[in-house]
Amino acid sequence: MKLWSILGNSQKLDGGAMFGNAPRAMWAKWSPPDEHNRIALACRALLASPLNGKTVLFEAGIGAFFEPKLRERYGVVEDRHVLLESLARAGFAPEDIDVVVLSHLHFDHAGGLLAPWAEGEAPRLLFPNASYLVGREHYERALHPHARDRASFIPELPGLLEATGKLELVEGAHSRLLGDSVRFHYSDGHTPGLMLAEIVGPDSVGGEPHGGVVFCADLIPGRPWVHVPITMGYDRNAELLIDEKKNFLSDKLARNVHLFFTHDPECALAQVVRDDKGKFGTAHEVAELQARTLAAWAA
Repeated sequence: MKLWSILGNSQKLDGGAMFGNAPRAMWAKWSPPDEHNRIALACRALLASPLNGKTVLFEAGIGAFFEPKLRERYGVVEDRHVLLESLARAGFAPEDIDVVVLSHLHFDHAGGLLAPWAEGEAPRLLFPNASYLVGREHYERALHPHARDRASFIPELPGLLEATGKLELVEGAHSRLLGDSVRFHYSDGHTPGLMLAEIVGPDSVGGEPHGGVVFCADLIPGRPWVHVPITMGYDRNAELLIDEKKNFLSDKLARNVHLFFTHDPECALAQVVRDDKGKFGTAHEVAELQARTLAAWAA
């Protein structure tokens, strides 16, 4: 199995919103803002092939489905569908994708499933042969969003996914399609039922898998958010997220599971470390993955 980091459309969002109650004097050192107080964000997917005999895409980024007015409002930088270009550079076409794993259905993680916006055309899916994995609890949230996060969802998307006849709503640690090769963890601090996919590593210690890689989604969008107290203004329950993140990082550190970041513009993969004061950080940071195997991780 080999792994690729697949860049999609990039965004610029308000730094204060992305760093919650952290002061600007602090977060501006990590992510320098522009003249509009916006910071640069990636929307990065992870491609694995073959994984349980399939070509699997973890998320799809924000894509180019927004009409021009909304594209500007939400800071989407490019007007073309960058994810498709990145897939092509890695040697894959949309038809090659067998499974798409979605941590959640917010538009910056699932919008890339859709064709680029065109005047008068209804939304349509781009991956004709794909099955789709979504956590059941989060799927219910997408169907019945709260007023606080309703704008984060694409109203047409659940119906399009169901119409494929290949939607699997996941409960528990494993899915029918990917079996034991992918282990799922769950978090509720950002959104109910956020599903964090861990590609299981090659080693086992005491019956626990070691050496894998986990797609951190919006539990940990990038390296600055590895620091446990840092949360986003978009998180539904910051205190819960902090507790979840602490437990999540402790587990990944103990099992040498590397972190894959979707929103960090400069880092795709990093190893979890912890200093003598108990503060989490990262090491062995990797900007991109190009046909890289799990065995190539820095120990």
